[in-house]
Amino acid sequence: MAAALVRPRNNRMIAGVCAGLARRFGTTPTTMRVIFVVSCLLPGPQFLVYLALWLLLPSESEGAASAW
Repeated sequence: MAAALVRPRNNRMIAGVCAGLARRFGTTPTTMRVIFVVSCLLPGPQFLVYLALWLLLPSESEGAASAW
């Protein structure tokens, strides 16, 4: 079963969006960050999507923090 899409309390760099997406899709946070930076080189609303996810994704509750 896939993990819930939340911003984790640990392993954050800016807002935890890439770490949450990495956990959800089963990859490392570093890989997700590289994918995001490379995607910003292409035309599109990537930065706006990141900001929207930062605002819309709930932060992980304190008791549900898992070891990465």
